[in-house]
Amino acid sequence: MRIIINGQQAFGKACLEAILDKGLDEVVCVYTAPDQEGRPNDPIKTAALEAKIEVRQPDNFKDENIIEELRSWNADLMILAYVTIFVPEQAREIPGLGTICFHPSLLPIHRGPSSINWPIIWGAKKTGLTIFWPDDGLDEGDVLLQKEVEITTDDTLGSVYFNKIFPLGIKAILEAVELIKGGNAPRMRQDDSLATYESWCRKENAEIDWQRSALEVYNLIRGCNPQPGAWTTFSDKVIEIFDVELTEGNGRVGRVCAIDAESLTINAGLGGIKIKRLRLGKGPKVDAAEFIMEHGLKVGDRFGVKSKKA
Repeated sequence: MRIIINGQQAFGKACLEAILDKGLDEVVCVYTAPDQEGRPNDPIKTAALEAKIEVRQPDNFKDENIIEELRSWNADLMILAYVTIFVPEQAREIPGLGTICFHPSLLPIHRGPSSINWPIIWGAKKTGLTIFWPDDGLDEGDVLLQKEVEITTDDTLGSVYFNKIFPLGIKAILEAVELIKGGNAPRMRQDDSLATYESWCRKENAEIDWQRSALEVYNLIRGCNPQPGAWTTFSDKVIEIFDVELTEGNGRVGRVCAIDAESLTINAGLGGIKIKRLRLGKGPKVDAAEFIMEHGLKVGDRFGVKSKKA
């Protein structure tokens, strides 16, 4: 098939490379977001240029010139492999076999831009990915295929995405392409009665309330690691917390109850959070041992509560 790939960042690049490596289809053009001043080229743009593939970077897909250009590729299929610019129906229907899209959740649940963070934060045991035929709704459209992944108690946003959803998503894209070529691609209607939507998981959502149960705090930290970074305060400074363990606590919430050579433990409700890696303000991430030494941390020191804003 003649394929247009519309994508960004590492996932878009990996999708392009997987199709090129398989060598069964022709990528006729790569579309990606416009360059940002002072920042390097998007990885998919660099990979496409190295492979001598045409690259286009429109800031919208409604312009008639862009529509005509899309038609000029005589494509069979367009793949949306992580996009931030809306692609309307008029553009999606130009390829002869339509357009498919990747989304990192088991649609119709977790529609929206932070669809990996929220299941972890809320303590879900599984999530997954969907390849679907998008319409003009947000993450709406018939499902082509889905893949489930387990969320273990040690998983973080980073491990679920990079170790599980990312590689499985590339395989799913290749599987979807073969189903489409064979004329066997499903179109399963999403059950809107089961749909959920969550917006961005931002800094204001990532503040730690030490009065919540230790399990809830633990899940919040995991679901925000590495972005946006769960945070609290110490001496009126913002502290982002990353690598942690769920453990026992002893004493008032928000207080340091234990310190050892590699960690500090802060009390939360019904337990404690053993912290191994953190970051002060906009500085580098550091091991807990370094933080303890630099700040003379001692048992009984207090970290912020929910009412205290950065």
